[in-house]
Amino acid sequence: MIVFPMSNSLELGKSIAKKTGAKLGKLKSELFPDGEFHMQFLDPIKDKEVVLVQSLHPNPNDTLMELYFAGRTAKELGAKKVTGVVPYLAYMRQDKRFHAGEIVSNNLMAHLLNTCLDRIITVDPHLHRVHNLAELFHIDRKKITANEAIADYIAEKFSKFDTVIIGPDIESYQWASRIAEKIKFPSSIFLKERFSSRKVKVKVMKELEWKGKKVIIVDDIISSGHTMIEAIKEIKKKKVKEIHCICVHGVFAENAFEKMKKAGAKTIISCNTIPHKSNGIDLAEMIVEQL
Repeated sequence: MIVFPMSNSLELGKSIAKKTGAKLGKLKSELFPDGEFHMQFLDPIKDKEVVLVQSLHPNPNDTLMELYFAGRTAKELGAKKVTGVVPYLAYMRQDKRFHAGEIVSNNLMAHLLNTCLDRIITVDPHLHRVHNLAELFHIDRKKITANEAIADYIAEKFSKFDTVIIGPDIESYQWASRIAEKIKFPSSIFLKERFSSRKVKVKVMKELEWKGKKVIIVDDIISSGHTMIEAIKEIKKKKVKEIHCICVHGVFAENAFEKMKKAGAKTIISCNTIPHKSNGIDLAEMIVEQL
């Protein structure tokens, strides 16, 4: 096996190579003056099991194309098997044609990866109307979840006697409730009313003992941060002691991280599926178990 960390997952790729004992490969990727990619494998890969580690954020367009080029080239050069470790799988949220003429991007992204990989491993992909990766991928696929790693982090840093866990909306509650159940923390959920991609309103569904408590808001993806910010505002009204935010994928579009801090989040922690200063939960060991 030879592991190639790609532009968005350099540190995670190196960690995976070290933990598997595999050779750490070098893949050169640069831009021609006209903006086109020039890429080159600097290690022989014929008859090798090639692992490409590439998160599809930031710059999902470029990094998807980079992964596609690398996968197709690895096959052309005679790799025995090409596995894509794609911790954050972009384009999964556009899973329906909501308006006439729209592109359903999850199908198109999957089509590209189906043609350049033999296997894909990803972490907590956004599965809403598509309920299983088999609906998109005909190659070998593995969905792993960060639930256990997040639960372990919370159990180590917080006490169930003075902390509650919140899911900021119905979709996120599956993460929050499973994590809370595993470590026996009390939990609740917010109902979200969305007016636009940048305007939401939330209200709590089940009241808890809030006063003086630490509150952890858990979500799978923090993108624009508006849902989290509205949840923070509502929780602050309940005279809690501290508010902490934890997510699997920290996209943090439009300065969401800074806006959440300003709104009142004491800490914001993400898993290392997307490189960011908030990374505090390492998933390398969990990924290695699937290789």
